[in-house]
Amino acid sequence: MSRATLAKNPGEVAAMFDDVAERYDLTNDVLTFGIDRLWRRAVVDAVGAGAGQSVLDIAAGTGTSSEPFADAGVQVVPADFSLGMLRVGRRRRADLAFTAADATRLPFADGAFDAVTMSFGLRNVADTAAALREFARVTRAGGRLVICEFSSPTPRLLRRVYMDNLMRWLPPVARRVSSSPDSYVYLAESIRAWPDQRALAAQISAAGWAEVQWRNLSAGIVAIHRAVKA
Repeated sequence: MSRATLAKNPGEVAAMFDDVAERYDLTNDVLTFGIDRLWRRAVVDAVGAGAGQSVLDIAAGTGTSSEPFADAGVQVVPADFSLGMLRVGRRRRADLAFTAADATRLPFADGAFDAVTMSFGLRNVADTAAALREFARVTRAGGRLVICEFSSPTPRLLRRVYMDNLMRWLPPVARRVSSSPDSYVYLAESIRAWPDQRALAAQISAAGWAEVQWRNLSAGIVAIHRAVKA
């Protein structure tokens, strides 16, 4: 299935995440056996932000990915286009500056952040190239981009088994724990349609980012891409 086939307008995708917001973090923990927490920790390390620096955490959902930055004294802005996610996040962490934002039209000034990070959200943006260019616009010169996203497992056998069984495994498990299990059918399809590590790196470079590199996590099931604004 192609990415074009999966494309949804922002309203549809936002509504989908509104539906899963209440049990989103629990569902992620169950579906990944808690490994998602290790992936998010790796993102924080890759961003490498220190106290007093500013980070835009786009597609932050309920703020789980933003909390480690805030707790370390980083000025983090958790942003998302799902109002349902933002409402849940504000109940959890009223001290964080949750902001409604579209990744392709960010409501921030040029060069406003030392780093921009996005975990498991770029796959849901209708125009990937536009989002990557917008991330560059709001990042200062020399600032960093860190994208964490599902990717293509590097061992050939694992890749084949993983891709072939996503649709069989993920939706049935989601039905037991998620508030909107049908949304996870889309999730499985979008993972299968997403470009691999090298292809995503090429897209990041084409959007104007420099020094693009990636690191595989969990044998490439997830990959962290890091780049610098020239």
